[in-house]
Amino acid sequence: MDVAEVSFEQVLGAAKTISGVAHRTPVMTCSAIDGIAGRRLFFKCEIFQKVGAFKFRGAFNAVSQLSDEAAANGVVTHSSGNHAQALALAAKMRGVPAYIVMPSTAPTVKKAAVEGYGAEVIVCEPTLAARESTASEVQARTGATFIHPYDNDDVIAGQGTAMLELFEQAAELGTKLDAVIAPVGGGGLLAGTSIAARGLDSSIRVFAGEPVGADDAARSFQAGELIPQTGPKTIADGLLTSLGQRNWSIIRQHVEQIVTVRDDEIVSAMRLLWERAKLLVEPSSAVALAAVLSSKFDPERRAGSVGVILSGGNVDLERLPWMSNS
Repeated sequence: MDVAEVSFEQVLGAAKTISGVAHRTPVMTCSAIDGIAGRRLFFKCEIFQKVGAFKFRGAFNAVSQLSDEAAANGVVTHSSGNHAQALALAAKMRGVPAYIVMPSTAPTVKKAAVEGYGAEVIVCEPTLAARESTASEVQARTGATFIHPYDNDDVIAGQGTAMLELFEQAAELGTKLDAVIAPVGGGGLLAGTSIAARGLDSSIRVFAGEPVGADDAARSFQAGELIPQTGPKTIADGLLTSLGQRNWSIIRQHVEQIVTVRDDEIVSAMRLLWERAKLLVEPSSAVALAAVLSSKFDPERRAGSVGVILSGGNVDLERLPWMSNS
């Protein structure tokens, strides 16, 4: 059964909520990468967002909506990293406790960042079932409000604010975007982006990039029904989660195509962004560019100007994918 869709007005409201708190991240261009892609790309650099990822937008918006009574008991979530950091910081900024369930496989740099924001980290087995059950236990013990990493209206609305900015910034550069692409894992960013894009200009085409090794969104898209993620395996650790029900309901209506890419393509795109654009993205973030560079993306080449949302830059520098010891 479909769930009610987040409205464009909710995205606009989230923009007001996070204004002056979240960074208005820059939009960058790179002529060298444009030449390789054969089109103009406008990179929305969420790598420069607080906590190094777009996730702060949704987390801060969600925490801000809580009543004082609910917020006093704190917030709890499960996350492999970026939402964990975002919720920890948002809770710290409101002065309330944060309890973060993280899988044992989460990058060390992300665990350390969460603890650095003052949150309590609870480690669990790296399965969705373990994450959910552990979070439920913590919620029962503390009375904290559960803030889902992506299947949450306030989170989705907050993530959509990146697209609002991208649209305005592209216009400031003299460009009307033909399309926008974002990576998809749980679907919070993609759902929010698609709602914002449709509200701003219904002619903007919305695409997604997804790893072949975690392609539940693409399989769901093809089947016309939500297919849960099972046994994901990809270098893009931020995209291992299963697509949310709210997110799927939005994505199936507004997204034109989900382009799947191999891990070697993701690494190549990541390295390209590091070397040519000097943008230090994490693998999950590079998925969007890898998809744009794929022959499967817009084969009729109707999209000459494409907004590419670079979702985050929290890289484990001890495990760079092109290093022999990674």
